[in-house]
Amino acid sequence: MASSTGWTGPTTTGHTAAGNAWGRGGSQSTACALAFTRTPGFQTPSEFLENPSQSSRLTAPFRKHVKPKKQHEIRRLGELVKKLSDLTGCTQVVDVGSGQGHLSRFMSLGLGLMVKSIEGDQRLVERAQRLDQQLLQALAKVEKRNPRVVQRGRFSPQHVVKWVDPKVLCEELLLPLESTRHSGTRLLLTGLHACGDLSVALLRHFCCCPEVVALASVGCCYMKLSAPGGYPLSQWVAGLPGYELPYRLREGACHALEEYAERLQKARPDLRTHCYRAALETVIRHACPELQRPGVQGIPRVHELKIEEYVQQGLQRVGIDPQLPLNLAALQAHQAQENRVIAFFSLALLMAPLVETLILLDRLLYLQEQGFHAELLPIFSPELSPRNMVLVATKMPLGQAFSALETEDS
Repeated sequence: MASSTGWTGPTTTGHTAAGNAWGRGGSQSTACALAFTRTPGFQTPSEFLENPSQSSRLTAPFRKHVKPKKQHEIRRLGELVKKLSDLTGCTQVVDVGSGQGHLSRFMSLGLGLMVKSIEGDQRLVERAQRLDQQLLQALAKVEKRNPRVVQRGRFSPQHVVKWVDPKVLCEELLLPLESTRHSGTRLLLTGLHACGDLSVALLRHFCCCPEVVALASVGCCYMKLSAPGGYPLSQWVAGLPGYELPYRLREGACHALEEYAERLQKARPDLRTHCYRAALETVIRHACPELQRPGVQGIPRVHELKIEEYVQQGLQRVGIDPQLPLNLAALQAHQAQENRVIAFFSLALLMAPLVETLILLDRLLYLQEQGFHAELLPIFSPELSPRNMVLVATKMPLGQAFSALETEDS
């Protein structure tokens, strides 16, 4: 493929079906009803009934070093990618933002797919390669004990250290593996919780590159989307009055609604975190006004700390002197507002599904406006994995096969 320093996108046409749906009513109840269902077509995962930390639908070698949430995610997305690859005749899967390679390993060594893994962090790639070798050794021991489970033609994923810039074409992403070089390249792009604009980059490569014939993307970190550029993508959403989504709304759409509802029902003491974090923010803004939206690494057992202890630890995590003089009376006044802070946060969180729906609908329409076939499917249990919608797209019609992608394998 010819080299390029930027994007040359295909022309787009309007999409009216979604416009008709959104035009059916302007009331708040209609807006809430328009949030995509987050309930998958399968029952609550039975894979953890016997052991809450080990999926019964993954063999032991594939569970090692993998937390239950990730076990559920790699199995469900991996099986969907395998079905989609078979339906579209793909020769190679490209896992973008692959991290430690858990999904890539399952797709290649578990499902027999040819996989290239692209990750920008050298340390994560090196760990992924070590885990590949450990898994191969573990599988070899299993096969030695039971020769009937030998799988022929098993290939490890090929790991590449590469930072994918959402604004430019990534040549490495499109290069075929050596073993598929002579068979005609047909790529399937996937990303498991590809952060912010990285999910947008997958969509753009799918749209602009003829060798990419299928896409299965699960996004996250909507607050990191660039504007303009990452949102809106579709002409339809860009034409809506008030389509803008400020940082606070996009950040709220990343919270775990189901898990938070359970915390409210049980009145868990860790709800205090919201009040403490709000108080910390006021201190940060007073001490360092130029510090915008600092990320505060998780502080353990917040509910056991005094508010001033939490603030001191939080200041240290954002690079501010933790011995900064504190107004204890002001902090205690903040703490007295704890229930109001929780109520405010809860009301804001009610908007989260609708905001996520608008972002995902924008991506769906972006693909459909260009004549591609796309669906949004709830693939993970939201209790285990809150960002559970996968955007599936192809350049050939799949008809009813789309709905079969989300079903559980026997």
